[in-house]
Amino acid sequence: MSEMILHHYPSSPFSEKVRLILGYKHLSWRSVVIPMVSPKPDLVALTGGYRKTPVLQIGADIYCDTALICDVLEHLQPMPTLYPEPSKGMARTLAHWADNTLFWTSMAYNMQPKGLAQIFGNAPPEVAKAFIDDRKAMAVGLARLRPADAAAAYKSYLRRMSDMLDDLPFLLGEMPSICDFAMYHPLWFTRIRASVLADILNATPAVLDWMDRMAAIGHGSMEKFSAADAIAVAAASMPAPLHDTHDNVFQDEHGIALGSRVQVSSESFGPEPTEGELMAATRMHYTLRRTDERAGTVHVHLPRIGYTLKAVKTA
Repeated sequence: MSEMILHHYPSSPFSEKVRLILGYKHLSWRSVVIPMVSPKPDLVALTGGYRKTPVLQIGADIYCDTALICDVLEHLQPMPTLYPEPSKGMARTLAHWADNTLFWTSMAYNMQPKGLAQIFGNAPPEVAKAFIDDRKAMAVGLARLRPADAAAAYKSYLRRMSDMLDDLPFLLGEMPSICDFAMYHPLWFTRIRASVLADILNATPAVLDWMDRMAAIGHGSMEKFSAADAIAVAAASMPAPLHDTHDNVFQDEHGIALGSRVQVSSESFGPEPTEGELMAATRMHYTLRRTDERAGTVHVHLPRIGYTLKAVKTA
């Protein structure tokens, strides 16, 4: 197996989710720091359009979205598991809620003027403006809470999490599950990156203690790596054979045959499409083959849940 390369940036909440999982599974990885906002030419050379953070690269295989990245890491390093029985289904369901509802609630709270002033306090005003404009472009059609409404919801969610921790060190048991990592990263951003607003956490000391246990997991063994080197790794590699994947059933929900030219896009945030030849449509993910002049031939993998597939019309 080629070494894992994570394309991320330090203040990205979803990257913190994956960095902690890499630590939990005692994995070594290479770190490529990408820009917070577009343009991201080196990342797009690998993904073909997808520009959300983070992206996991293994040779010429490019994995997008943390829901899929977590499944890949679980397959490569099954223990300790992210999906313990008998709460596997509950853990996945709560993680999905956390990545969508809890995350956007926390971000609406964090991005009020007081939070923005801290997050971008040492940067020129144009940096904050570029970030806000970039995220607005990525969030077309996405409903956004006002900070006051977000604060009320955030407090309720924190109380519910505290209730889950009454008799347990982690949200669903004695060990962390995907639920813990998905619920942690939005709170991490409040506590670490928007700490001027972190008083909201003080009413739930059990949650703060749990956050300390999660933070203590660490990020595993990391080595700095350049974007140019990551692209060179892709160009020198071949995508892994699809028959070696753990989920190789063709599940046709669209009437689109394998080998068709297609686009896959996020349903909501970050709708930029990735276009390529449909190589797999399993029950969990899509695989697109595409060729880039720098990265060579790569397979880009995206989840099914939260993404749309459509055929590209040819002349």
